[in-house]
Amino acid sequence: MQAALALNLDSVLLRTAMPLLQSGEVDAIEWSFDAMGHLGAIPAWWTDLLNHYGQAGRLVGHGVFFSLFDGRWRPEQAEWLNVLSAASRRSQLQHVTEHFGFMSGDNFHQGAPLSIPMNARTLALGRDRLARVAAAAQCRVGLENLALAYSADDVARQGDFLQALIEPSDGFLILDLHNLYCQSHNFGIDPTELMQRYPLERVHELHISGGSWENSTVDPERVIRRDTHDDRVPEQVFSMLEWAIKHCPNVRLAVYEHMSTQLVTKEDGAGYRADFRRMRELLPGAGDPGPLYTSSAQHVPQPHAPPLEDPGLYAEQRTLVSALLESPTPAFAKTRLARAGLATSDWQTDSWDDAMLETAMRVAQKWA
Repeated sequence: MQAALALNLDSVLLRTAMPLLQSGEVDAIEWSFDAMGHLGAIPAWWTDLLNHYGQAGRLVGHGVFFSLFDGRWRPEQAEWLNVLSAASRRSQLQHVTEHFGFMSGDNFHQGAPLSIPMNARTLALGRDRLARVAAAAQCRVGLENLALAYSADDVARQGDFLQALIEPSDGFLILDLHNLYCQSHNFGIDPTELMQRYPLERVHELHISGGSWENSTVDPERVIRRDTHDDRVPEQVFSMLEWAIKHCPNVRLAVYEHMSTQLVTKEDGAGYRADFRRMRELLPGAGDPGPLYTSSAQHVPQPHAPPLEDPGLYAEQRTLVSALLESPTPAFAKTRLARAGLATSDWQTDSWDDAMLETAMRVAQKWA
């Protein structure tokens, strides 16, 4: 099992990680290939770094902006697939992953992933999109579980839905442990019980990170855990990592994530490196120089043309995003969503936890 860092062409992040790279402690790199478009000319040393890990079979791609469950097929999604195809061939990506959910922003490179109703309509849409990702990447494809949930039922159903979603593409899961930690705290669910709801044999990758606490105004006694990637890894997440290593028989790497915006002081940098090293110490076989996979990717069925669309779902998503962006309170948002028919639909917005709806509003408004 290999110890990986989530790295991008970010001077602060790279400067903080450089001692780990120079000492050979970073077994693999996870690269967000779709976050490069605004950077202009790419320096040769960055390409050399990617090639070093790619040629060794230890580079994986992680998408951010595809918006897997968007009810409308966008030109930007087609272009995203072109970027992925080129990156996968050029950099020899071993596998590629994206986030579960749809993006809250109309701007393709802004937004945060939001959950969707888990029904036959969204299952068909997600399978169509995932097949397109696999065809473009020509390697294994996977999805990451989502941190933000509207209700305990939303949390309970995600594992089974993800399993159904990835089966036709012979896909896999990233089990993001801090995302599960957020849900465990926010809904009062034991983290081990939560992990057991996922198809652990399908997990190829684990994520760990830190986050932040946020007071709820609708429930002043409550503090919400947010997946903001901007602090040290909680002790409980390390405990979850130990459990996951033992119960995910096909896991290949663990990835440490951290936002560069919170790497300001020398102490911040030392904490970043200490958390990575602690993660690495927990991994059996860390330091193995071999590739992540020793066999070729499984055959993936080719997607049908044209891309599947769901205009009704797209209209509901726009209604939800507008409510999140424009409502002054969660109660106002619920009333607006009920008038639009989402309360009695599969969205079941009347059953949403008010504090989590408030969190979704804050997330959407931040990105807007």
